[in-house]
Amino acid sequence: MASTAGLVPITRAFLSKFYDKYPFQPLTSDVSLLTNACKEQALRILAANPDDTGNLHVTAQLNFVPPHKIDENTWRNREQVEEILFLLQKDNWPSMLKEQDSLSAVAVRLAKLEEEMQLLLITIQEFQKASSERIFNMVLTYMPQDFRSVLFKQQRERSEKRRQAEVDALLAAGGSIHDKYLLLWRQQMDRRHQLAQLGSSTGVLRTIVKWLVGVPQVLLDFVCRINDDNGPMEEQRQRYGPPLYELTSFSIALRVFVSLWWSSFDHPISPTEELLELMEKSVNVYSSELKRFLSFMREVFENSPFLISAEDAGIANNTNDFLEAIIVAGRTHEVPVVVECEGSLVAWDFRLTAGKDVGFSVEFEDSSSTKRPMLPYHRYEAHQGNFCSPSIGTYKLIWDNTYSNFYRKIVRYKVDSIPPVLETNSGALSSTDESPNSDATSYDE
Repeated sequence: MASTAGLVPITRAFLSKFYDKYPFQPLTSDVSLLTNACKEQALRILAANPDDTGNLHVTAQLNFVPPHKIDENTWRNREQVEEILFLLQKDNWPSMLKEQDSLSAVAVRLAKLEEEMQLLLITIQEFQKASSERIFNMVLTYMPQDFRSVLFKQQRERSEKRRQAEVDALLAAGGSIHDKYLLLWRQQMDRRHQLAQLGSSTGVLRTIVKWLVGVPQVLLDFVCRINDDNGPMEEQRQRYGPPLYELTSFSIALRVFVSLWWSSFDHPISPTEELLELMEKSVNVYSSELKRFLSFMREVFENSPFLISAEDAGIANNTNDFLEAIIVAGRTHEVPVVVECEGSLVAWDFRLTAGKDVGFSVEFEDSSSTKRPMLPYHRYEAHQGNFCSPSIGTYKLIWDNTYSNFYRKIVRYKVDSIPPVLETNSGALSSTDESPNSDATSYDE
């Protein structure tokens, strides 16, 4: 378990300076030119078939304004890629094209476009998966490496299987590609809502999450603040959002153009070769630029920290939750914890700020002054732990520096006694299996 001592969540000011080291090379001008060309062809087809209400509905999507969120745009692009792939499958070609031999020049060119879009879909999926895994692994890094981390993994796996089952059921019932992505985005919003609840939890629930589940305070602060409207991710949106928004519009224009072309293929308004060349250029430029953008963002994410020192954040290190004890050479420091309810959780967290190590143990003393060891003596530089009290009475947490003849030790510590909770907010607790962009592009939103 990595220590979070002295760390705070990333700030917008920190990310602003960090992103200065990663300027994104602007998109090629072909993106704008081809987006407009696809729109123009779509509108020409609509003008030639003004009574086709289906075409009118599809063309209206050209007015779509890309969302502000990075991960939502990534999902939008993935949806459009899958829609275009559907149109490029031979079973969905116009009837005149289906009649052509599979080795004809047009069929071969369409097959290449289908292959390119399939590779692009895989690239997007791998990007989203890598971002999700990175955040999940970061959370695990700062959790106790015991049964809690195992439960954390198992709960996440169960949650993702449940969500995948929802998607499978939707498709089995005849849901469209668009329906599928509406569900996927709703699931993403559910993850985010659960994380927001977890990060903003207070009182006993917050303490339980910290001690029983093992989520450090700084991670709770991270998930609580990371997606604030004016928080750290707004810097990411401002810096890297515009090129992605442009690619989102490009993908929609391309999909609308191909859809309308297919619907009016038997009554062309432009030569087939001209439209096919436009589709080839658009697919190739769109695929190339989106891959470049995702590759760039992946490098940025891999090098961007989640937690930074208070000094790097430009803020004072808030230690209000902790007490400090100076243990001179040859002495001990004891903290009594009175437990009035059997089954209460006794928990602690401490770290030395001066000295190499300090002895630590916990003993129980009942009303008759009978003592019983609860945690055996061991020397630590830092330690976090807890146990359920078997009896009411006083539990003494003892820091021992008697073995030192010269050196004092300074310990920052926090101790809690949490009464047993019969009912908990299961939704909030179970949400600890989620990572901030679980299956999303980044820790954005």
